[in-house]
Amino acid sequence: MHQPNDEFLLDYASGALPEPVALAVATHAALCADSRRRIETMEAVGGSLLDGIEPEPMGDLALDRALAAIEVPERDEAARAPVSFDAETMAAVPAPLRRHIGRNLSDIQWRRLGRAVESAVVPSRVEGFEIRLLRIRAGQPVPTHTHRGLEITVTLRGGYNDGFADYARGDFQLADPSLEHRPWADDDEDCLCLAVLAAPIRLTGVVGRLIDPFVRL
Repeated sequence: MHQPNDEFLLDYASGALPEPVALAVATHAALCADSRRRIETMEAVGGSLLDGIEPEPMGDLALDRALAAIEVPERDEAARAPVSFDAETMAAVPAPLRRHIGRNLSDIQWRRLGRAVESAVVPSRVEGFEIRLLRIRAGQPVPTHTHRGLEITVTLRGGYNDGFADYARGDFQLADPSLEHRPWADDDEDCLCLAVLAAPIRLTGVVGRLIDPFVRL
């Protein structure tokens, strides 16, 4: 299975990753027992190190500042009724991502990007990142592209080959501007992925370069 490296997992375990990137790691870890084990080990080591640190006295206003920094849910979010997830969503979407989306796959507004790819924006509160779900029709490709910034892809259902490696359910792919590829969905099933982007992709090839200024992926 394709997994994040130790540095990535350590940043996740210590809470140092931006929320969208942490969501991708948590989604992958929900499907990968080895990554979960590594994260638990890192958290345990970090906890032991903290236990060995001598406590420092807190200032008089420390508690007030901490309480003020706690994010208060929006009224409509706090009052939102629990979602009864259907069988398709339960089977395809791991719990961390399911909680973040808060709806069934059938209730998501999908936007068609060409004849073989559909995309849906997932809410994100962090500027500079975009979270998307991608559905690629079985046996069909995503246009050839490279990346203007970091892109993480976690496969949720089905699989794909990007010309360099095969990716199946649970696999974690980290791409950057050095990678140009053309992911191609496996023949036997539509491919569903979570994509976290720090910048839009850049279409390449003859046709891609012509339409890239008008297409945002």
